[in-house]
Amino acid sequence: METIIDALPKLLQATGETLLFVVVAMVVGGIVGLVIGTTLVVTRKGGLLENRGVYLVLNLLVNFFRPIPFVILIFALMPLTRFVVGTGIENKAFIFVLAFAASFGIARLAEQNLLTVDPGVIEAARSMGASPLRIIFTVLYAEGLAPLILGYTFAFIAVVDMSAIATVIGGGGLGTLAIVDGFRQFKPELMWAAVLLMIVIVHLAQVLGNALARKVRRR
Repeated sequence: METIIDALPKLLQATGETLLFVVVAMVVGGIVGLVIGTTLVVTRKGGLLENRGVYLVLNLLVNFFRPIPFVILIFALMPLTRFVVGTGIENKAFIFVLAFAASFGIARLAEQNLLTVDPGVIEAARSMGASPLRIIFTVLYAEGLAPLILGYTFAFIAVVDMSAIATVIGGGGLGTLAIVDGFRQFKPELMWAAVLLMIVIVHLAQVLGNALARKVRRR
């Protein structure tokens, strides 16, 4: 009978795969999402770079892709996934779809968090002759940093959650280990070990995110 000690190499490999999924998705999705979210903020009515056309197109894209259940999005994007990464299955394909989904989720989070910045501060910077780009980086991002950190923490946890269904296209990670090697092979101890590792990852991310947000607020 396989013990947790015997399964340790599998657990370590699955943990590494899950972290790879999440880190790549957060880096790519975090950057793309921040760009889209910032553009939504500055091009909306009364924004720094008000542009109704750009705002409507981006808002439509976010509203279209963000509500699609992730497991459906995996299969809906399969032709695009094959075109971009050369395959519609396994880890490479899963990472692409995960990053794609994260981009639109983070875009809305970034928009909502950046909208919490006091418009008076932005207007003060504009009255002093600061360029829109300078205002975005030195005012909008600086003033909205704490909410952004909390938003990204929420996104990280959501991506960890989504990473658990990599098994539907033959991907790895802790979710696949829990379902395929644990549940389906009647090894509850292995399933719960994988679940506990995911809980630890989420807990550490939440603690770190909260601590960083508090530190930024005190500055």
